[in-house]
Amino acid sequence: MTKRDLENLKRLAVPPALAEAKRAAIAAALVAFDAVSDANVQFKNSTQGSAGSDRPMRTTSQTRSFFMGLASHQNMAVAASLAVLVIAAPIALKTYQDERTRSPDWPAPKPTAVAAVPAQLGKQPSEEKKQERLTPAAKLDSKPFPDNADFQEKTEAQPSVQSLDGRGDKLGSASSAANLALDGLLAKPAAVPPPPPPSHLAAPSPAPAGLPNGIAGFDAGKAARDELSNLPARQLKFGQSNLGMPNSLASVEPPEASKARPSDEERDVFNAPDVNPVKQAATEPVSTFSIDVDTASYSFMRRALNSGHLPPKEAVRVEELINYFPYSYPAPESADPPFKPTVTVMPSPWKPTDKLVHIAIKGYDLKRAERPRANLVFLMDVSGSMGPEDRLPLVKNALRLLVDQLQPDDTVGIVTYASGSGIALEPTKISDKQKIFAAIDKLEAGGSTNGAGGIADAYRLAEAGFDKSAVNRIILATDGDFNVGITDRDQLTSYIERKRNSGVFLSVLGVGQGNHNDAVMQSLAQNGNGTAAYVDTLNEARKVLVDEASSSLFTIAKDVKAQIEWNPARVAEYRLVGYETRALKREDFNNDQVDAGDIGSGHAVTAIYEVTPVGAPRLVDDLRYAKATAETAAASPSPAAATSSGGRSDTAELGYLKLRYKKPNETTSQLISLPITDELSKPTITDVPQDVRFSVAVAAFGDIVRGAPYVNGYTYDDVIALAQSARGDDPYGYRAEFINLVRLAKSARP
Repeated sequence: MTKRDLENLKRLAVPPALAEAKRAAIAAALVAFDAVSDANVQFKNSTQGSAGSDRPMRTTSQTRSFFMGLASHQNMAVAASLAVLVIAAPIALKTYQDERTRSPDWPAPKPTAVAAVPAQLGKQPSEEKKQERLTPAAKLDSKPFPDNADFQEKTEAQPSVQSLDGRGDKLGSASSAANLALDGLLAKPAAVPPPPPPSHLAAPSPAPAGLPNGIAGFDAGKAARDELSNLPARQLKFGQSNLGMPNSLASVEPPEASKARPSDEERDVFNAPDVNPVKQAATEPVSTFSIDVDTASYSFMRRALNSGHLPPKEAVRVEELINYFPYSYPAPESADPPFKPTVTVMPSPWKPTDKLVHIAIKGYDLKRAERPRANLVFLMDVSGSMGPEDRLPLVKNALRLLVDQLQPDDTVGIVTYASGSGIALEPTKISDKQKIFAAIDKLEAGGSTNGAGGIADAYRLAEAGFDKSAVNRIILATDGDFNVGITDRDQLTSYIERKRNSGVFLSVLGVGQGNHNDAVMQSLAQNGNGTAAYVDTLNEARKVLVDEASSSLFTIAKDVKAQIEWNPARVAEYRLVGYETRALKREDFNNDQVDAGDIGSGHAVTAIYEVTPVGAPRLVDDLRYAKATAETAAASPSPAAATSSGGRSDTAELGYLKLRYKKPNETTSQLISLPITDELSKPTITDVPQDVRFSVAVAAFGDIVRGAPYVNGYTYDDVIALAQSARGDDPYGYRAEFINLVRLAKSARP
């Protein structure tokens, strides 16, 4: 029953004889709202969190609070008020509904009164919501994030509401019956006149005794009315089986939450950019993109294939498949410059007339003594959707693995968020490891997902303990399903963009399937100068947080951009394999205000171009009126080309590679450049190093799975053969696992 329902009831005209019954029914409902409002305030702190470490979010604590509060006068009043709402209101409404259909002097109801009743009134919750026992809080105003202390107040939502093993089901079912009764009572009157009303219904219904504040006056529940008048976007609903236990006896739900939800398979969210097209070097000779070291796409693809079906095409980001694997590319001998590029040119295995230009970047691997101190904040999604074993329980185990890898002087803090947010652990040194483990063990799932409030709290905690000489990083663990507070991705990323300038970076660990919001997690990580990984197993957690802890935590270069100028005299066409979500404008390369990807200690990054040499079969025809210009360019080098390549003849180079980067604590970029010459070319693919061959096999597989139209009949068997020939040293079994995944893809359903 909502405020709108009450307003509709108050507007319904009744004969004078039944005015008292109507007033009693409405007053009873308002008393219930009043008590619910007080109950919400009473338990608000337990779900919203605070700045103290002594108030972590625990379902067990909330359970004890609930049973201790049952004996209070206030909660008894709530129960009594709901009983009146379930019993008195339907009877009273039935009375004046019957009178309306029988009495000729009953005023005609306003048509808008019936139309205003929500169609979903009394609708039972879906099975999914019964299982998760969630009560989403109301959406708040979607204003841009203010960069001040008022942010928390704007993102706080109503307290988390959980059911205790079905203890609230009877109460929810009773109030659902009330909603159904009201729905029927406000329906269109029957065409056949019913018999005259019984005489005992002619007198006004007496007000039931023993209710708090009485029910005779309309001032009962004034506080609830005042609160509702200030919250036009919220809708109080009764009748859900997950009704407010133990923190509230009324759920607060946005109107759209009751709409039919898509199936689990349809609720994963990904960006869906088009596959990079083939471009002409004569008309678009420059290609610019941001370096990417994320690996989330590979893990999600693996989970899908192990489940017997292909991943959605939009979930396949080829660069993340390639960069999932460790490669032993040539590395720099010192941290200045922080990485070394290596270029290899070879024939394309799926189109022998084309060439592949393989760009390998290897970051300097910091020695243990060179690593700065780590100042970490774990931002934990503990909403109801995180309850399954492959979500919060998996994340808790993953964080224990990470804590075991940190040094005694490193610090860890924990911020949790569900319907609200709070600090579960103040920054604590790793030397007090048992305290950190105890805080992790206490984390339990329940409530809706106010991710915005949690992000704000995490940045505040990280900034409060900021150490300029340390790595200051937030690690967000979530399924990405932000459904409370500010949920707009652009507003979230705008806030994080401003915060990264403070020196606090944000990385994301994604988990779960069914409501996995990959698009949000990618956006947050990219704009937070961090990495995005998807953890589907404990082995993957170990890979990300233990085996690759150094590259995940310690940034050696930020805002790394790549730009290649292709030589039209040698290259007719080209395409970049992957990196669709990392494309940059040409002018962005020299603009230090434009964000780009980061490289961690020891990171290996790969980018592959497929190029069509001049004279080879092409996909794109020359423009009719540009032929003369192209022939002139082929005959004599242009001054611009000669200048950009350092004065070399343009016929000696396929292209010119430039890389820009900033050191972690600097704001001005530096440049690394490398010409792509024939000396870097190999006659056959078998002549290139194993790491290069294996990365090409992974690239081909990614293009096949996502349906890219450029692999020319290259098959899964061809991928397996190429990967097998380049398997090499595989201490962790990652390459063997990949080959098995390709075999699974052959028989996987779409």
